[in-house]
Amino acid sequence: MVQRTDYHLFETAAGTVAIGWNAAGISSLRLPAASANEAERALLRRFPDAVRSAPSPPVAAVVDAVVRYFAGEQVDFSAVPVDMGAQDPFFERVYAFVRALGWGETATYGAVAKALGAGPEYARDVGQAMASNPVPLIVPCHRVTAAGGRIGGFSAPGGSMSKAHMLELEGVAVVPPAKKPAASDSKAQAAFDF
Repeated sequence: MVQRTDYHLFETAAGTVAIGWNAAGISSLRLPAASANEAERALLRRFPDAVRSAPSPPVAAVVDAVVRYFAGEQVDFSAVPVDMGAQDPFFERVYAFVRALGWGETATYGAVAKALGAGPEYARDVGQAMASNPVPLIVPCHRVTAAGGRIGGFSAPGGSMSKAHMLELEGVAVVPPAKKPAASDSKAQAAFDF
């Protein structure tokens, strides 16, 4: 039996957020987008049959916490129930580890792999898990950075600049993301910053 997914759109200081949930917990959180349409489209790509609804009191509490987070208030999402759906077993371990990172605490992709008993070659897998994270902020993938203090990738609206903003909200000093070179500047394929 397929669970019903409900969703709600709301405004934060950083833009419009879409949150999705089911009976088991929060199943989707789309970080701030420039418009409600963009946020809604992103959520509906994952849950095309989701129903727009008023949030229940527990979901409304998460909405309030997200609003407060983007206003710069220290918020802890570690107790929020989530339903991330079926995940690769390694990804599940990555998400559990990253979820334990507290406010202003960061780890590199390689450090997460090492903490999970995997070799440095698994840093890319950690990056893939972060890019696939259906509930960013609740599972704080923005706290996983590249080596050398670099930001690394971020698949949310605004990309690396959004990640830098979120880290700055938490008091983390970041190396600004490098500007992408023009296509004519380099024919070399960009590498992952793990």
